[in-house]
Amino acid sequence: MFQDEESCSDCSYHDKPVTSLQSFVPEGKTLFPEIFQTSQLLFYERFRAYQDYILADCKASEVREFTAEFLEKVLEPSGWRAVWHTNVFEVLVEVTDVDFAALKAVVKLAEPYVCDSEVNTFTLDCVKELLELKECRLPLQELWVVFDGSGVFDQTALAIEHVRFFYQNIWRSWDEEEEDEYDYFVRCVEPRLRLYYDILEDRVPSGLVVDYRNLLSQCEESYRKFLNLRSSLSNCNSDSEQENISMVEGLKLYSEIEQLKQKLKLIENPLLRYVFGYQKNSNIQAKGIRPNGQKVTHVVSSTMMTGLLRALLRDKLCEEHCEGEIEVQFHRDPLSAINACFEGDTVIVCPGHYVVHGTFSIADSIELEGYGLPDDIVIEKRGKGDTFVDCTGVDIKISNIKFVQHDAVEGILIIHRGKTTLENCVLQCETTGVTVRTSAEFLMKNSDLYGAKGAGIEIYPGSKCILSDNGIHHCKEGILIKDFLDEHYDIPKISMVNNVIHNNEGYGVVLVKPTIFSELQDNAHDGIEENKALKIQTSEEADAAERVDLEELIQCATGRMELYERTDLSEQAEGNCEIVNELVAVSTQKGHMKKKRLSELGITQADDNLMSQEMFVAIVGNQFKWNGKGSFGTFLF
Repeated sequence: MFQDEESCSDCSYHDKPVTSLQSFVPEGKTLFPEIFQTSQLLFYERFRAYQDYILADCKASEVREFTAEFLEKVLEPSGWRAVWHTNVFEVLVEVTDVDFAALKAVVKLAEPYVCDSEVNTFTLDCVKELLELKECRLPLQELWVVFDGSGVFDQTALAIEHVRFFYQNIWRSWDEEEEDEYDYFVRCVEPRLRLYYDILEDRVPSGLVVDYRNLLSQCEESYRKFLNLRSSLSNCNSDSEQENISMVEGLKLYSEIEQLKQKLKLIENPLLRYVFGYQKNSNIQAKGIRPNGQKVTHVVSSTMMTGLLRALLRDKLCEEHCEGEIEVQFHRDPLSAINACFEGDTVIVCPGHYVVHGTFSIADSIELEGYGLPDDIVIEKRGKGDTFVDCTGVDIKISNIKFVQHDAVEGILIIHRGKTTLENCVLQCETTGVTVRTSAEFLMKNSDLYGAKGAGIEIYPGSKCILSDNGIHHCKEGILIKDFLDEHYDIPKISMVNNVIHNNEGYGVVLVKPTIFSELQDNAHDGIEENKALKIQTSEEADAAERVDLEELIQCATGRMELYERTDLSEQAEGNCEIVNELVAVSTQKGHMKKKRLSELGITQADDNLMSQEMFVAIVGNQFKWNGKGSFGTFLF
């Protein structure tokens, strides 16, 4: 792409062969000549251009200077035509000179005159008047270079494309007021560029994209108000009442802008975006009980034969299985059946292969069950979309179904709140598998999950997850447990019993936690001493306790670990023991943090209700086999 002429003469910018670019005519602009097609560059092409040739290690305050130096080396100063493109009109112009420092071109109207406007009254005289007001100097990013087959202007077109793209998608008006360090490319350009292409390639949930764009608009609007306020203060008499009011407003705006910028950075950073996830709340509202109080059984079958109907009447719809008379509704696909459900309804899916294109949004407490074995009842989602099954109901039960996911952005099953039970199911994933959000509860039994490009199961802080007799395999990570530094986010309540976690690319189970925990090891000695004291407690004392608090649970977990240590540890037992040990250690550290916080507030004796984490961890009998990085690992952010 681009290289300084003075460095590496064998790969310098001008020594490279001319680039062959495509041309195109904008839709509906047949009067205009063809222009260079430069908007479809790949990520690595833009990345290399900004990193190696344009910005390098410049500060935010030096961006314009570095860009001008780059353009001066590669841009043809005159003799080329371009389409001056705005939101209102397009005009064909000819460039006679370039003001590199101002990133502007000096132009004149091309002959013959070509113009296309959305406003009928925008005449040639209007164009001339507008150019006079601008002193015939136009921003380079508003110019689209007219195609020339000789290749002479290829690099001019590419250079202007990089400038245009940068100021439209990368640069923020507040960047110069941020930390003016030499790592501007690493801090800002690279993460924003990656996010742009992640969005372009449908790797970011649509809801998160909307949130990001709204945050960006809010931040730009608040920053504009802040600049206007700051300008008015500089023109205001000192010590006036109006100035004092404006200063308070300015501080509020500044605080608001900083919060918005932090949220933007969280989404822009691919690592943090992965760690914290998208805290989406489903907008689907529960319907509740039908007005007549009736519960309905929905039967799904692409074709209803008499034999199948008799079997259903015998096994599912007879009086033994139903309380009195019930209403039965028939559907050809499971999505329409779920959309027709009210609180307490049951959906019975008959054997078959069902293809759906929408999201299963389950907001009421219903039962979704397959009539037969999971491999005989397959629900396959096709078409790009965010979620396959979205659960917000109080008590949802899903059983005997195989879910197959394609072209996904989010996971195959997301539990936002309430309790979801998954039993005897098969989940063939595309991105992540199951996501258990904060305050949600998930029970998975006798099921098989595989194929996730992320984690098979993501468990958020403050959630409850019970996994029993499942297979989790051939994912990037088996189970990912997320923990946050804030003590208000409790460690998830996890029970893992007799699961087989195998053939995952990374770890069988991985704990994501803040880097600061690794810096708290010096404080861990206090926790060790407390654990030693706990170990000598008698069982009578434990039985006398009115409730199980955090320290007693640590004792139980430690006792379980000591039992393991007295036996020959297999790889599976080591994995179970290691997970318990790490979760107990993290919970202990959070306990110390909370005690310290209370102490700083002057509370010398902590209230038991405040200190109790009510954590229960049952991790026994699980088998960890052939995972790429081992049974258990930690990921620090």
